[in-house]
Amino acid sequence: MTSVTISRTCFLVVVLCTTILASSLSEKCNPQDKKALLQIKKELGDPNTYDTWDPNTDCCGIWYGVACDPKNNHRVDYLFFTELNLSKPYPIPSAIGDLPYLDMLQINQVPNLTGPIPQALSKLTKLQFLTISQTNVYGEIPEFLSQLKNLFNIDLSYNKLSGQIPSSLSRLSKLEGISLDGNTLTGSIPPSFGYFSYQMRYLTLSRNQLSGTIPASLGRLNLLGVDFSWNMLQGDASMLFGSNKRTNEITLSSNSLSFDIGKVGLPSNLWTLDINNNRIFGRLPRGLTALQFLTKLNVSHNSLYGEIPQGGTLQGFDVSCYAHNKGLCGSPLPSCKKGT
Repeated sequence: MTSVTISRTCFLVVVLCTTILASSLSEKCNPQDKKALLQIKKELGDPNTYDTWDPNTDCCGIWYGVACDPKNNHRVDYLFFTELNLSKPYPIPSAIGDLPYLDMLQINQVPNLTGPIPQALSKLTKLQFLTISQTNVYGEIPEFLSQLKNLFNIDLSYNKLSGQIPSSLSRLSKLEGISLDGNTLTGSIPPSFGYFSYQMRYLTLSRNQLSGTIPASLGRLNLLGVDFSWNMLQGDASMLFGSNKRTNEITLSSNSLSFDIGKVGLPSNLWTLDINNNRIFGRLPRGLTALQFLTKLNVSHNSLYGEIPQGGTLQGFDVSCYAHNKGLCGSPLPSCKKGT
């Protein structure tokens, strides 16, 4: 072998080694995080959506649905699954629990995702935002969620979850919102939910099979939004109202609630009031005319009576928003008879 050939060979070796070294030095993704992500992909049947999850590339770079925290040695802190084209039903990958720095997990619109919420998620002690929505995940809401003390928001809406709502969720002192809509949850609303911290903003439990009465303790909350519609709740809901509250949206439609709406205080920032299809009675509060942000109102199919207060936005709503209240009258309904 000539000296020129040897020199050229040595040069190529040096270039190759330099390239490999540079590649390894530019790798930001933690090796254990990358291993966990590749296992997640495998547990989902290697969907085409995640072709960018190439073991030869940096997971903190171009991997779809993955983000890393540059302030924390580029550990994976965000994982997002949406509209995955899974070849067959798969459970939620247990390998997600091997991403210890994850603070946001979003799984949305994956109909072929099934099975219960895995115990492995209990290892995600830094998790702040948990979304598992519009899947076929079934089983009970796991008690271990109450151990994830950093949770700010839980969205488990539109799945196949069943059983009762764990009262232990009220132990989550940082929680700002819970959405459990569109499941087949049964039983009553836990009285402990009235003891969430002041920062609790949203509580939505619509389209389930919840029964019983709304706990009086919920009157302690100062929510921005509440939606208990399409359940089998009975009795009083007046504790959700109050002139001193910051509430924007109150949706209680399609239950069997019964209370005097005329005696409730109204939050000044209320923009949605939907109480249709209940057994609510009394006169509409005159304070409705002072609600300058009220853009959605439906009080139909109840037992209201008396004249609709004149003023504000009340006459701008469709007749259907007031219909099927035998004693209700006045614009936009027919005029009241004398003495009404």
